[in-house]
Parts: sequence; C-alpha cells; structure tokens
Amino acid sequence: MEASASAARLGEEVAVRIDLNCDLGESYGVWKMGDDCALLEVVSSANIACGFHAGDPHVMHCTVRAAAGNGVAIGAHPSLPDLQGFGRRAMQVTPDETYDLVLYQVGALAAFCRAVGVRLRHVKPHGALYNMAARDRNLARAIAQAVKDYDPDLALFGLSGSVLVAAGRDAGLRVASEVFADRSYQPDGSLTPRNHPQAILPSVEQSIEQMLTMVRRGEVRAIDGSVVRVEADTLCIHGDGPHALETARGLRAMLIAEGIDILPVDSAGGEGGRSCAQGPQPL
Repeated sequence: MEASASAARLGEEVAVRIDLNCDLGESYGVWKMGDDCALLEVVSSANIACGFHAGDPHVMHCTVRAAAGNGVAIGAHPSLPDLQGFGRRAMQVTPDETYDLVLYQVGALAAFCRAVGVRLRHVKPHGALYNMAARDRNLARAIAQAVKDYDPDLALFGLSGSVLVAAGRDAGLRVASEVFADRSYQPDGSLTPRNHPQAILPSVEQSIEQMLTMVRRGEVRAIDGSVVRVEADTLCIHGDGPHALETARGLRAMLIAEGIDILPVDSAGGEGGRSCAQGPQPL
C-alpha cells in the first residue's frame, strides 16, 4: 500500500463533501440480496453488479432504472467470475485476463445505461479483484487501462492509498479514493481480511464514529491502534450486510448534521428525478 497525501498533517480537518456509494444489484434470479430500493434513497452513487459475482441481466436493467429514478450516479462493479463465492475468493488471473474481464462487464452495464438514457459515471472493482488490485501493480494497471480504453471520462474508484488509485492517476483517469465505515483497517492501510473476527465493525455507532474521523480528519485507527492516513473522496456502504440500511441512514444523517455535502464524485449533470417507487423495482 502507498501512503495517502490527504491531509498535510494528522488531525487536520480535510473534507467538506463526500460521495456515499453502495454496492447494489446483487440479486440473482429468484434469490434476493439487500434492499436496493430503500438504499437508493440514501446514497449518491451505486456500484451495480455486472453478473460475474452477482446480478443478472434483468437485475442489472432494473437496478439501473431505479438508480436513474433517484438521481443516483451509476457505476459498474466488475468482479472475478465467481458466483458461488460472491467474488470474494482470490483467483489467479493474468493482467490480460483482468483487462478482458473488466472491459466485458463495464460494456455490459453501459449498454443498460444507454438503453435507459443515463450515462455510466464510474467503475469500482468488487471483492477479491478490488483487494488484489490494491496491491498488485500489474492487475491495477490492467483495470485502469480497460476503464480508459472503454471511456477515459469514467472515474475509477479504489482503496485509499492503494496502487489501484495510483494506476488510475498514471492512466490519466479521474480517481476517487475510497474509505469504508464498516470495515476495520490494517496498519498498512489495507482492509482487514473478512475471515478475521474483527473485520467488520460490530455496531452502527462505531461505523459512524470511524466515518467521521476519516472524512473530517483524514485518518483511521488501525486494528493494532496505530493511526493511518486516508483520503476520503467516496465512502462505501455494503448493501449485503444485515444492518446495511440502518447504517446507511445513520451515516447520511450524521454527514448532514456535520454540514458535509453528499455528492457524487462527478456531480455535474445529474440525471433522474423520479422516486424509486415510480420506476421498476429490482428483484
């Protein structure tokens, strides 16, 4: 991991705006994951599954329509091809394979955006692919190149301080450094692996406290007690957690109370205006 340059010094207040993103569209066939419709009333950006770790063509279409109806910025959420493992199991893939996987999935979601009449705004890798690209420069460069080759105006989301963010910048892309309210951190700035008993923060209150420290002060306390600098352009809420909606609402309410604007990374030319109830519902 590479150090973030978010704050000139620890403790300095740095953020007056933040993007609130959520991984959505993760239902599949008759299997339902999360309350997408309710979450779309809370977040400013949606990372929509592209069928490799979750989602299917109908769910993708419905989720794009619902996001557009709420004026939520739409991003592709490409993954390793692992439906059974929900994309959270590492696989040995080459940079060339990674490029093709990402390009394929981004193009698929962009087709639904075009059909609905909205534009794709960003790309955020999912799960194991995200974590692998946070450390592996070759995979990170392949992802950044795939995004650039598809549309150089797309933003690339990556873990704050990671080589994926650096690769995006090197490729000339707009990048958004991402932080996590509900996940614990390692001293090097990486996320604690999900198989660790302390990987997930146990309460909404702790998630809100961690979020405010990251957004306001540009720092997070790692699992060993050390302080890690972070750059917070976009804040992730996981839509598959048991308290996802409660956490999302709590985070949004606190951001508003703190006077922090909640806006997509690319806040120009927002689409939408219809409520979620007026558009087709995700399965």
